[in-house]
Amino acid sequence: MNLAIQQPFHAGELAVQREAGVERQAARLSRMAERAGISEGMAGFLAERTFLVVTGRSADGRLWTSPIVGPPGFLESASVTTLAIHRTIPEGDPLHGLPAGQVLGMTSVEFATRRRVRINGSLKTAAQDHLIVEVEQAYGNCPQYIQQRVLATDVEPAHQSQERAELCPGCTELIREADTFFLGTINPAHGADASHRGGAPGFVRVEGNALWWPDYPGNNLFNSLGNLAANPEAALLFFDFATGRILQISGTASIEWGEAGRSGDDGCTGRIVRFEVQRVVSGRPVARQVTHSPYPRNPRLIQ
Repeated sequence: MNLAIQQPFHAGELAVQREAGVERQAARLSRMAERAGISEGMAGFLAERTFLVVTGRSADGRLWTSPIVGPPGFLESASVTTLAIHRTIPEGDPLHGLPAGQVLGMTSVEFATRRRVRINGSLKTAAQDHLIVEVEQAYGNCPQYIQQRVLATDVEPAHQSQERAELCPGCTELIREADTFFLGTINPAHGADASHRGGAPGFVRVEGNALWWPDYPGNNLFNSLGNLAANPEAALLFFDFATGRILQISGTASIEWGEAGRSGDDGCTGRIVRFEVQRVVSGRPVARQVTHSPYPRNPRLIQ
């Protein structure tokens, strides 16, 4: 695989960087976004992980974000550009039977130490018991907004997953109490992305069959928002960490710019993301928390 240095940002990312006025800051960090394989340190980190989040398209072409859990070693860096996932996505998940030949966005998180690695690439093999991903980009992210928690996989037995077109009352309650979710986006010409989002409970607001959240200060690369600027498809993954059950939502999202510090702009960036719900899947148990400690610098909610 050719890992030659190319323009690290696509047009959507550059547009959001310009609007936010952070082009110079982003340029200084551009090496993070360059095409690069899995380093030795990342390989060791991944080998110890038990949790992975994947963004991809289901067999019907809809974008979803799903978790994959397994024992240490289920993520194997077979080479600098090859990640073997010795698990598949189970029945009941919208990405079950994930088709090969598509781009994927992935994030592996160690909540206990607030460490994470993002990996983007192409799914080359989708077998019954493993997935093989050709890695195009891998880099670490800072610990910002990661709530510290220890997870256990001894969850309640699975109930049949339910799919619907609208949020149910239980879904709305889970979202309003959430301090963590994952955002999946995709730029058809430049790949997919799975990104962690965190804040104080209540940072995601629900309005009918739509929701929105403030975009907090970050590394100024704008991988996710850059994808949304080019393509509105998006997928969300929420957790009920008390029971281990998950909530998956597929729809479209857009960036709204306004006055910094206005109501709901908790991060005082002037940016919020609005999400329109199209499909909802709930019920699959994954991992529950044993201990929990909030990120100490979560922005205060602005009502």
